[in-house]
Amino acid sequence: MIKIEHLGIAVKDLGVSNELFSKLLGKNPYKEETVEGEAVKTSFFEIGESKIELLEAMNENSAIAKYLDKNREGIHHIAFGVDNLEAEIQRLKAEGFEFINETPKEGADNKWVVFLHPKTTNGVLVELCMDRKIL
Repeated sequence: MIKIEHLGIAVKDLGVSNELFSKLLGKNPYKEETVEGEAVKTSFFEIGESKIELLEAMNENSAIAKYLDKNREGIHHIAFGVDNLEAEIQRLKAEGFEFINETPKEGADNKWVVFLHPKTTNGVLVELCMDRKIL
């Protein structure tokens, strides 16, 4: 099964953006977390069965910092939750999709994650994720 797990939004200031989205959605983030391996601070808002993830760079070498250098704040990626990450990687490789990373790595919100290259997904950065306890 594939579902929209979350939309990732790159932001310059997590505190300011948390306040804005709290007002917009009428609720506070349920979680804030640092992902050292990606040099990013995140917060999550639940929206029905999906989530909004806000991402702030921790340093200028972070992928989010590089993204914000080239773009303005906004949607960075769409994440699809899957039941079997390894099977989806193999299926999508067979379909001709290219990956930024084929080996799952630890992501935010207790997930294993891989990213598909935007050049094979109509310019959209796509994340596949699965709960860490499953893999």
